[in-house]
Amino acid sequence: MKKKILLLAALLLLKLIIPTYSLAANDLPLIGIVQYAPHEALDAANQGFVDALRDNGYEDGKTIRIDAQNAQASSDILASIADSFIAQKADLVLAIATPAAQTMAGKTESIPILATAITDFVVARLAKSNEEPGYNVSGTTDMNPVADQIALLKKLAPEAKTVGLLYTGSEDNSVLQADLAKAAIKGLGMQWIEVKVTNSNDVQQAVQSLVGECDALYIPTDNVVASSIPIVAEITLAKKIPVICGEEGMVFAGGTATLGINYYTLGYQTGLMAIKVLNGEDISTMPIEAQANFNYAINKESVEALGLEIPDDLLEFVK
Repeated sequence: MKKKILLLAALLLLKLIIPTYSLAANDLPLIGIVQYAPHEALDAANQGFVDALRDNGYEDGKTIRIDAQNAQASSDILASIADSFIAQKADLVLAIATPAAQTMAGKTESIPILATAITDFVVARLAKSNEEPGYNVSGTTDMNPVADQIALLKKLAPEAKTVGLLYTGSEDNSVLQADLAKAAIKGLGMQWIEVKVTNSNDVQQAVQSLVGECDALYIPTDNVVASSIPIVAEITLAKKIPVICGEEGMVFAGGTATLGINYYTLGYQTGLMAIKVLNGEDISTMPIEAQANFNYAINKESVEALGLEIPDDLLEFVK
């Protein structure tokens, strides 16, 4: 009798120590999220995606499982995350930013991949066309109104004659935006000078080399530079150089202004696409979607430090 009591006590103790796993939970559809790097815009897209699913009854741990990973801007980590999702037989993967999507797409042709924070899916070799991608990849583009952003630069800094361009030379989407910016700069009668970076370690030196040669700086939606905006701001503010950014997260991290997309809204839009995929829609025929409206964002601390005069029609956007 005593032995039975001790055995029951031991079993009870083991039950308290060893976690109980639900077999039912493992049967839920698995959605993998691979985010290229941690910064405000990509974080917002991630949150928007999850919120869209939750708002429509797809909640982590209840009706779906979400495995969210961040690659910390490392190609090796990206590859490991992609391999993990494939091994787990994920039902759908969200890839946030071009390198994440390219890595994931390079490893599987069967798992549906929705991507966001990508400027041009065709240029990034992720789709045959925006109308009908043709592969196992679709999603939302963060293509900026680049010409309008350069026009905003000219409006805020009307005396500017030379615009500095700072971006990552290996990011296809950054190169595309830089080319569009060059055409817009030339069209407004200004000149441009550029410096390309490879990683975040290059940013400080790149900005220092630019500020002595330009009157304003333009930065597209570039993942590497976005993560280093505080460094950019410290150098440019000291030299009274305004910084027009590709999106509002970069503005409020230290830039000056933008007319750009809202990444939370973009992520939410991607989440709505995910519901269609989970319900059986063929991702290869789902058109790439774009955000319909763009938002002004102007950093109050930055414009005050730079001594910029804000036109009356933009005052409401100063925050």
